[in-house]
Amino acid sequence: MATKQRGRPRSFDRETALEQAMRAFWEHGYEAVSIADLTRAMDIKAPSLYAAFGDKRSLFEEAIEAYARNYGVFTAKALSEAPTARRAADRLLHEAAVSHTLPGLPRGCMIISAATNCTEQSAEVVEALQKRRNKGIAFIESRIVTDVAAGVLPADTDAHALAVYTGAVLQGMSQQARDGADRATLEAVADVAMRAWPPERAQDRPA
Repeated sequence: MATKQRGRPRSFDRETALEQAMRAFWEHGYEAVSIADLTRAMDIKAPSLYAAFGDKRSLFEEAIEAYARNYGVFTAKALSEAPTARRAADRLLHEAAVSHTLPGLPRGCMIISAATNCTEQSAEVVEALQKRRNKGIAFIESRIVTDVAAGVLPADTDAHALAVYTGAVLQGMSQQARDGADRATLEAVADVAMRAWPPERAQDRPA
């Protein structure tokens, strides 16, 4: 929500400025981006930044929400819309290969990479992104547990290890994208990763 201001109306488009801030954080990470970097990227003055977005951390949190809403939404859709855990993971990893390599945007996933190598001063920022990532892994695990109970996946499936493995592959794909891996390479990685998943029992698959 925009901060209410008195006096002269804001002379910049808030959503455009937020998009530019998001890209700066996405490309360089939370700590590496200074207020001066942000004002240059957003093409506004520091007082306007503080008035519209609050401090740097508040701006980052809003940028993360914008990223999740505009670029990371495929994650929630894959995990919630696919009929089984295995197909959710397959969709998640293959759509990540596309999302991590979109032309004209920073490479990789902002939620994975934007708070790496942070100092203790940014511990709360790091923790907030860790919670987001762990929430995704927990949701994958819950889908696996459900499918094991329903007989869709084998009874001896290690739901926790398989979910963590899938999260690790997803995070690794993000880093590989930042290191220059292209979409085809990441799609091949997704194919290999899915071989670690046990096959579904065809007769028990949901219609």
